[in-house]
Amino acid sequence: MQNSNPNLVDSRVPGTWGSLLVLIGFVLVGMAVGNILAVMILAIFTSTDADSVSGMLNLLISDPSKVPNGWYALMILQGTVHFFSYLLPSLLYWFYIERGTLQHFNSDKKQPAKVWIEAFLLVLIFIPINSKFIEWNAAMKLPEALSGLEMWMREKEDQLSVMTAFLTGYTQFSQLLIALFVVTLLPALGEEVLFRGLIQTKLARHWGNIHLAIWVSAAIFSAIHFQFYGFIPRMMLGALFGYLYYWTGNLWVSVLAHFVNNGFVLVMMYLHNIHVVKTNIEETKTLPGILIISSLFLTVGILRSIWQAGAARKVQMGTEH
Repeated sequence: MQNSNPNLVDSRVPGTWGSLLVLIGFVLVGMAVGNILAVMILAIFTSTDADSVSGMLNLLISDPSKVPNGWYALMILQGTVHFFSYLLPSLLYWFYIERGTLQHFNSDKKQPAKVWIEAFLLVLIFIPINSKFIEWNAAMKLPEALSGLEMWMREKEDQLSVMTAFLTGYTQFSQLLIALFVVTLLPALGEEVLFRGLIQTKLARHWGNIHLAIWVSAAIFSAIHFQFYGFIPRMMLGALFGYLYYWTGNLWVSVLAHFVNNGFVLVMMYLHNIHVVKTNIEETKTLPGILIISSLFLTVGILRSIWQAGAARKVQMGTEH
């Protein structure tokens, strides 16, 4: 029988570390399947024969502008791999190993409209603060003994920058919609289910320390992106999403925050590309100190409001039961 408790624990599921290993196995198998399927789809999409597909993939990753329909090919690659690496294996694990349902991710399904609005605004207001972490992380220097590692990390970062610039160079509204689905919606769903719904919840239950679980999950979330000079700001975002999930008891709130964070950048890039706004958000470096300080105070204020609303809801739910 299924446990009706929101924090479902199936007696047939192994302990925390054993179940996490099983989850990792699902993810690794999903990655392998996703990559194979992506290659097959791209071979058909680009009319590439089996002998040339490896070279086409290398060119797509290193210099996508040289691949015919490279933008769409990258979207196919990213969307397929992400779906099979994060969302699908997480849900398969949850449904068939933990015997859970989607409803079990939410201990508090009915959030007031105020919380949704605050979560939406929080992500936007947090941007100036996180820009400072981006600046600090980008200036990171490793010891001389690790110069080889630093050079490799820089090369990877430069490669990702080329790909990001290419992916965000769209001027068609239809491309924006595709990007919002592939780069925003799929990651918001897949990564929140995996890192907040599963990993954070399991670690919190095992350690009995929700704060440790949130920050460790956020660190794993950041590390798996392999963007070394963006590790700290992405970890901060992961922690932000983690606290939203913990305080609201509703995974959809963190999904919304994740979606808004990614989607805002894509929309701003589109508006810049079609010359509606002058600012290129990807090139913005140092923001005025007053803006960062204001962002800090407003972020703290909204977080406090969401925390208080969550605490009040828990008291109310406890009284009702």
